[in-house]
Amino acid sequence: MQASARDHCDLTRWNTPARVRRDVAARAGSRRNPQTDALLKQRNIPQQAFASRQISEPIVAAATHVFAMTRSHLDILEERFPAHSSKFYLMCEFADIPELGIGVDVPDPIGLGPKAYEEVAEMFEFAIPAIIEFIDQTWKPADR
Repeated sequence: MQASARDHCDLTRWNTPARVRRDVAARAGSRRNPQTDALLKQRNIPQQAFASRQISEPIVAAATHVFAMTRSHLDILEERFPAHSSKFYLMCEFADIPELGIGVDVPDPIGLGPKAYEEVAEMFEFAIPAIIEFIDQTWKPADR
């Protein structure tokens, strides 16, 4: 039985004592936004320790796929890591978001209140299955 990318992208593996966010704009060590905490609790999603860190060459080099929330994030990634541009995708590049379409930016909800966070969560719910399907189709396990 051949392993699929889904086996290697199991979202439950994120349920670890320390979750690290790799972001183009986050300050190293910053904590998760309280609105995000509230949304996770409301949706009964386990919350764990969290600290962000800047994306780096070693992180990008080790990745098979990198998904950005916005075109501007995608542009920054391509500018900073041009040798890896074939790994970069827009998060909603493969998902048809109702009333918005395919390939739309996921807006930054910071400072816009609970409704904005809920809308972003809904976009994630459409995008993540499409991302997993895309990874399943394109991911190749490393030779062992």
